Amino acid sequence: MAIKVLIVEDDVDMNRLLELDLKRHNFEVHTATNGLDGLRLFHEARPDLVVLDVALPGMDGMTVCQRIRELSNVPIMIITAHAITEEEMAEGLNLGADEYLIKPLRNLEFHARINALLRRAQLNQENSHQNVRYSDDYLMVDLEARRVCIQNKEIRLTPTEFKLLATFVRHKGQVLTFQQLLEQVWGYEYSTEHHYPRIYVSHLRRKIEQDPKNPSYIQNEYGVGYRFIGK
Repeated sequence: MAIKVLIVEDDVDMNRLLELDLKRHNFEVHTATNGLDGLRLFHEARPDLVVLDVALPGMDGMTVCQRIRELSNVPIMIITAHAITEEEMAEGLNLGADEYLIKPLRNLEFHARINALLRRAQLNQENSHQNVRYSDDYLMVDLEARRVCIQNKEIRLTPTEFKLLATFVRHKGQVLTFQQLLEQVWGYEYSTEHHYPRIYVSHLRRKIEQDPKNPSYIQNEYGVGYRFIGK
């Protein structure tokens, strides 16, 4: 069965080019040119991946992202015409985005990132069958059930955030270098994205740490990487 991709992009020419390109690579493609239609198509098509522009008529891309994430863990790639700051990236992560790409999209990078997102989502499903669990009186992480709870209240993580936390839990007590995290969480396509672990770890801390500025779970190993420490 073909992998389904939903493209939500208001530039008609770009929308069509992305559609034709993905169809040539044997994807089943659904397209919308505004946020409301994109959200409707998401409900109808149940895609495996969403490619979502930020600046959309009707409902902006960030709102669409947030609405989708309330319902699903489907990978979401945000595309934008403007360079973004780390603060803007963090805002997108908070709303549930998994990936950012800047227009104009480079074909090889676009497909590499799509494949990485799909592979990561698949690995999350496969790893969910591992009977690995961490629990204390504040945080509970159950990889098999794909559940993360803070003080017995379940929280939602994006697929990338869950993969990052699962990697830490599986290697509890070990120092994971920045390069190891890039390879294990994002894949070889991200080998030069050295800022990714720092940004994503910072955002993950906001969700699981009692005091993100003084983390007790994900601790820095300065100049090397991070270590997950249980209580």
